[in-house]
Amino acid sequence: MLIGVLALQGDFEAHGASLRRAGAEVLEVRTKADLARVDGLVIPGGESTTMLKLMGYYDLFEPLREFGASKPIFGTCAGAILLASEVMNPSQASLNLIDLAIERNAYGRQLDSRVVKLSGHGLEGDPELEAVFIRAPIIRRVGEGGTVMATYLNDPVLVDYGRHMVATFHPELSNDLRIHSHFLAKLG
Repeated sequence: MLIGVLALQGDFEAHGASLRRAGAEVLEVRTKADLARVDGLVIPGGESTTMLKLMGYYDLFEPLREFGASKPIFGTCAGAILLASEVMNPSQASLNLIDLAIERNAYGRQLDSRVVKLSGHGLEGDPELEAVFIRAPIIRRVGEGGTVMATYLNDPVLVDYGRHMVATFHPELSNDLRIHSHFLAKLG
């Protein structure tokens, strides 16, 4: 099983390290040829508008959408924005792979970043899950097929969509591998 991490911009190296610690072989994806080699993909946090521009520059937008039509994608922070069907504040293009409405930077500016403990997340092990929020979006609507696994301030922050998964925080910045392991379990 080979897991790709979209390596155009954002914290792709930390995701790669977490996936390796969880037992996966990892490939940094920068081209259509890279994407064709992987069984699943992580789209990291970063800046969603910058990532969109780079997807266009490297001609990856449609290949990513086609990939997500049949293979699992896990989007964190900006990656969650890029997977959503509706993006607000401001409106922008997305891959439109999951029925989700999301508002960019809704928890505030960089100074409002925080680390919190989440409970009731549905993952085995420790009842608390560390969540690192950095200029995080807020999920405003979870559409059909989405299962909310964790909330913060009554808003969904970790949602499972069967094949796909999104988090509005950065699990790659925690030592807890349960979220990455949950994603790897989708691949078999």
